[in-house]
Amino acid sequence: MRNKRLYKIVKTFLNYGLDELLPANKTPFLAKVARHSLFWLRNKHKDKPVELRLRLAIESLGPIFIKFGQMLSTRRDLLPVELANELALLQDKVGAFDGEQAKALIVAAIGNEKFEQHFSDFNVEPLASASIAQVHTANLINDDISTPIVIKVIRPDIEKIIIADLKVMHTFARLVNRFYSEGKRLRPVEVVAEYRKTIIDELDLLREAANAIKLKRNFENDHVLYVPEVYSEFCSKSVMVMERINGIGVGDISELNAQNVNMQLLAERGVEVFFTQVFRDSFFHADMHPGNVFVDTSNPEDPTWIAIDCGIVGTLHKDDKRYLAENFVAFFNRDYQKVAQLHVDSGWVPAHTSVDEFEAAIRTVCEPIFEKPLAEISFGQVLVNLFNTARRFDMEVQPQLVLLQKTLLYIEGLGRQLYPELDLWKTAKPFLEDWVKEQMGPKALFNAVRENLPFWGEKLPELPDLVYDYLKTGKETAQQQQVTLAKWQAQQLKQHQSVRYLIIAGALMVIASQLYINEELIIASTAAIFGTVFSYLGLKK
Repeated sequence: MRNKRLYKIVKTFLNYGLDELLPANKTPFLAKVARHSLFWLRNKHKDKPVELRLRLAIESLGPIFIKFGQMLSTRRDLLPVELANELALLQDKVGAFDGEQAKALIVAAIGNEKFEQHFSDFNVEPLASASIAQVHTANLINDDISTPIVIKVIRPDIEKIIIADLKVMHTFARLVNRFYSEGKRLRPVEVVAEYRKTIIDELDLLREAANAIKLKRNFENDHVLYVPEVYSEFCSKSVMVMERINGIGVGDISELNAQNVNMQLLAERGVEVFFTQVFRDSFFHADMHPGNVFVDTSNPEDPTWIAIDCGIVGTLHKDDKRYLAENFVAFFNRDYQKVAQLHVDSGWVPAHTSVDEFEAAIRTVCEPIFEKPLAEISFGQVLVNLFNTARRFDMEVQPQLVLLQKTLLYIEGLGRQLYPELDLWKTAKPFLEDWVKEQMGPKALFNAVRENLPFWGEKLPELPDLVYDYLKTGKETAQQQQVTLAKWQAQQLKQHQSVRYLIIAGALMVIASQLYINEELIIASTAAIFGTVFSYLGLKK
């Protein structure tokens, strides 16, 4: 399966003529030879523009490639406008599979009787079609109340394709790790393993339903983000039923402007949503491309973000969260010395790294980006520069933060589209400073004491017994140590006595041998040997 999939990937790229994108003067000789050897795989779409060919090739290769294209589509600072617009069609306009087949899969998962009792007006035409699943509209009937809903269903046989793609990616990762000089630092095998876990989890809609319920609960009292309600009693691994929302796609800038939406506030709330998920909740939506984000414009001056498709979420360990927050605050304050020291302390760069040299390198990359509106900042170029800096100082890729990095790229891309003048740093800095104070100041100490009070209260009556047991154990341990020491000393004494006997025996054997060799040496040898023996025994007493 893996070899067949690899051949299909190569065939698809060549059939769409994507090898033309490689600069002729930079293509390795062996790659040129390999291309000419596959003479039967020709460009079959010469009449189409290259942007369309790339999008069609990605779409035909399935979910892993589609998700890569989705991420690229948000990076308009890196891509030509035509290519970005073409890749944006991957967000929710992936080719659909047959609607009747989708209905049959849904009925089989829910049960025919249950489906007939609770669902009506099922539309076989999909509302949206994505890389792993597609969505159909219907109405949910409960207690004679009809509620508009959407039903998400996993594509048939998609898991086999994903597994095959992952095997190909793992093979390439191993080759990079083995033969590429930067392989060890980039840790491609670990990154692919992390991605494998993420995308396999996305195939389980029960997991997505649980994620959506948790995210909705986290923002239950916040107006900045809304998550549709999930009807978990109808959900299964392959089918998910949720509330149908009314909103405008966050990428539909012209419609948002036509509705007179406060774009500055909307962009700032996007930043707030990201940092709240990461630093307050340690649980964040990690697939916030424009196809998964909508805007409630019922009050244009007070817009609310709407998030769907919670199949990919990320979590952060407490240490990673604190490290990131301190780094962000240090960046905002232009304290590059602290940024460099944090990298060394965290182990992300080797301990022998010169903090002063690392600080100077970070300053060179980051200083030019501050106090500029977002429209004037190329974060793509900043990432390239940081990558070069990382290479110089042997900084390793951190697989556990790949989702966070991807989400940050999405948020930046959305912010750029919504309100190009948004100052990302100015918006995020107060939030992060307050968080760090809350985690490290007196309030944090008070919260820690408050959280541990029930445990301490439970253990307080046991404290005298615990102290007694500790002292008793300590006394017994000391007695055991004394017994062990006495045994060791006795063993050492026995060893010294054995050595003495061996030396005397050896001396006597040498004397006896001398009697047969040279009688004239008897007296001299005997005196020398016994003198040595007694000197040794005297020193050891």
